[in-house]
Amino acid sequence: MNGDETIDPARALPGRSEPVLAMPFRHRVLGAPLDHHFDNAQVIYLALGCFWGAEKLYWQTDGVLMTAVGYMGGVTPNPTYQEVCTGRTGHAETVRVTYDPSVLPTEEVLRLFFENHDPTQGMRQGNDVGTQYRSAIWCTLSDQYVTAAAVRGQYQTALLDEGYGQITTTVEMAEGHPFHLAEAEHQQYLEANPFGYCPIHATGVCLAR
Repeated sequence: MNGDETIDPARALPGRSEPVLAMPFRHRVLGAPLDHHFDNAQVIYLALGCFWGAEKLYWQTDGVLMTAVGYMGGVTPNPTYQEVCTGRTGHAETVRVTYDPSVLPTEEVLRLFFENHDPTQGMRQGNDVGTQYRSAIWCTLSDQYVTAAAVRGQYQTALLDEGYGQITTTVEMAEGHPFHLAEAEHQQYLEANPFGYCPIHATGVCLAR
């Protein structure tokens, strides 16, 4: 199953032609504009439930150069947060992670991904229920895709050993799946709102390092 199959396009909300986030917009923690280009960097898109806590996880990680939150894997162009929450856009809450692979290997990016949510829950994370909370990875490089599939397999074995079920995480190439930046209030939300609610539903199962 790919992300676009979570909503019948005939029932999808129409969206809009213009992005909901005006640019330039500077990262509240890292300082640079969200669309800053970094030499020798790689980009990967990760959906692991509520994007507020997921983004903070990555901006605090050495080797991450930039993060941004948005919506991906659906059919509605430039959706709002409220529209995504209706389930009629098909999008997942997603973190765009830009990282230096010489400092932070892709395997480590993905270890953090799998260890910091429950990838067996389908269209939910804990009490957060809906298509926007599904687990998904969109890769920009074929090497990332190979690595993501391998790490998913390794984590599946670790989960089964601990009594968990099948992983529902989808792994796809990002091409053909536009990433739509979320509104300003959602970017680095837990920096602007340090007491904001966004639990991480980790299983406690770790990958061997």
